[in-house]
Amino acid sequence: MVDSIVNTLGAGSGIDLTSLVNDLVNAQFNAKTQSIQRQSQTISAQISGAATVKSSVTDFAAGLKSLATGGLLSTTPTSSNTSIVKASALPGAKLSGLSATLEVRQLAQAQSVATAAVADRTTAIGTGTLTLTFGSGSVGGGSFVAGSAAPIDIPVVAGASSLESIAASINAANAGVTASIITDSSGARLALKSKTGADQAFTLTATEDVGAPGLAALAITPAASGALFGTVAQDAIVAVDGIPLSRSSNSISDLVDGVKLDLVSESVGTKVALGTNVPTEQLRSSVNDLVAAFNDLQRVVKSQSDATNGALFNDSATRQLQQSLRRFTQTELATPTTAGAPRNLSDIGVSTNRDGSLSVNAERLTAAITDFPDAVEALFFNGTGATGGGIAAAFQAIADQATSTTTGLRASESRYAKRQASLDEALEKANADKEVVRTRLTRQFAGADARVSAYKSTQSFLTQQFAPKTNN
Repeated sequence: MVDSIVNTLGAGSGIDLTSLVNDLVNAQFNAKTQSIQRQSQTISAQISGAATVKSSVTDFAAGLKSLATGGLLSTTPTSSNTSIVKASALPGAKLSGLSATLEVRQLAQAQSVATAAVADRTTAIGTGTLTLTFGSGSVGGGSFVAGSAAPIDIPVVAGASSLESIAASINAANAGVTASIITDSSGARLALKSKTGADQAFTLTATEDVGAPGLAALAITPAASGALFGTVAQDAIVAVDGIPLSRSSNSISDLVDGVKLDLVSESVGTKVALGTNVPTEQLRSSVNDLVAAFNDLQRVVKSQSDATNGALFNDSATRQLQQSLRRFTQTELATPTTAGAPRNLSDIGVSTNRDGSLSVNAERLTAAITDFPDAVEALFFNGTGATGGGIAAAFQAIADQATSTTTGLRASESRYAKRQASLDEALEKANADKEVVRTRLTRQFAGADARVSAYKSTQSFLTQQFAPKTNN
């Protein structure tokens, strides 16, 4: 209906009433809608700015955590002969002053043995029960002594009594030995291997079901006929500073504090020196990388909080973050026990400039690393918390505050999002009101235009009636 009115609007008066209506409506609503749109653009910029700063803060925190826990900045143990002993640091280890000599007199071994051969790995052997008994000594040498642990029975039933099925049953029992099948010129054999350690020697005895003999052929005892005995179960023997100590594994974490030892080969009489390697160059490089990454973060924050065109100039969470960043070099990162050792970044030559960026005094940094390498390392990693403590933990606290849902950037994002939704509603309502006014004015002008048209028609009639008559 309104469209048909608009199409004929002005026909009576000769005035472009459609343009007139649009001009009147725009004059009434443009200021309001433009104000809403400007506010909406500001809010959009604030939402984007908050997301940018939040992302930069969390990325920096994650980078520090990776740096602290990646192991590149930690003092590491060294071995003078890695073909005999390899050394690595245990998590959270403090290796300052590590010095020891090792002699690997014996490697830990598992017992390995193969049963007498059978013709076919898939042919049924017999049914009954196989019993594993653990102890110490050499089974093949006749010196086996049963231990105190209860023997383990492994049933062998009809339909699952082939060599393949028996190996599968032993493995499924998780009894402490691993079963496989090997073949040689004599046939197929059941091969069994224990864990390493002197108490992991074992025997395998068979109790056969009446009427289904055959399991006895798989016996592993001193008197077993046809069995092939390989290595004997034994402990590793390592002399630490001349003191012989035994362990059941070749991977040892409780002989030298903070160090995992992996024994590679036995070498009686050969002394292997343990020492440490301080990551001097990695520390220096990491401090400079840290400063560069911090300055990138600071530029993002400064850009978003700029008084002239920063979207977050009046954002309280961003202001709080700026204050925290300015105090960062003074934040205590470790508590050294040595007098004069560094406690914070400022103590190793990292200072805050007037614009909030950081810079490094190379001489002070070198002196700190040279004089207090352990203390500098502790600034990055002191072994506490999920972040490794030190600088990563300190900045994580800043990041948690900066991204908080109550006072941080997440709270700002929530506030801006609500404001954006309110502005969207206001703009929608303004547009709806605009159309209501346009419709009303269109109807009013249509009525006036109709009356003008009627007046013109009457005027034309009267003009004709009173026009002078002419005589022909």
